[in-house]
Amino acid sequence: MSPWEGPEWLAVAAVVAATLLSRPRPASPAPPRRAGRADGRDAAGLPVVGVGLLALAAGTGWLGARDVALAGTGAAVVAGVLGLAARGRRRRAEAALADEVLEACSALADELRAGRSPERALELAARDCRELEPALRAARLGADVPAALRRGRHRDLRLLAAAWQVSHRSGEGLATALGRVADGLVRARATRQVVASELASARSTARLLVALPGLALLAGGGAGGRPWEFLLTTTVGVACLVGGLALALGGLWWIEAIAGDVERGP
Repeated sequence: MSPWEGPEWLAVAAVVAATLLSRPRPASPAPPRRAGRADGRDAAGLPVVGVGLLALAAGTGWLGARDVALAGTGAAVVAGVLGLAARGRRRRAEAALADEVLEACSALADELRAGRSPERALELAARDCRELEPALRAARLGADVPAALRRGRHRDLRLLAAAWQVSHRSGEGLATALGRVADGLVRARATRQVVASELASARSTARLLVALPGLALLAGGGAGGRPWEFLLTTTVGVACLVGGLALALGGLWWIEAIAGDVERGP
């Protein structure tokens, strides 16, 4: 009997749903982290509930070995796709935050050149960049503004903090220091855009290669073949399906890991 003709499909659906519910949802964008695998936590959230359901179903004899393999593969695919989607959302959010910090730095430099006080310049720039609000509160209280900037979510804020601290210690104009930081951030953004455009083709090629086997299966089914029956009802077919999906998902994660290392830079 096909694994989808009996009650086993309920167990498969339950495992996939448990994977969805037990999947960690990290904040986006993430706060700055030290050197290391910035996205390692994506794979750290093991769907314990789903694994427990699989073990229970296998132990009670409700699912056979083939059905457990199908259910586990489905849950792993769902978890992997969700992880890749979360990486993409976080990457876009970090890029948007970097642009926001750049605009805030340029606005700070312009306001200071116009004769505004540092506190007033922070107040005006913080209207469009919420990341500056802790620094604004620190300036109003006479606290350490660079320390408040370093606690921000984006690493570029540490450049603003360094410029602020150096200008106060050396006596160099804060507007000049922030202008230099803004120029450096503009060049860094141009570099990021070039790198992102080059990596986009690699990501698109990887996704196309992953989609091709599915398109071939659809074409085979439309031509009168029965590839899904082979893949879902025979031991050899299930082994081919599990191995193929594992290799495809592993390839996507590998490409994303390489692209992430390139985007983070040295």
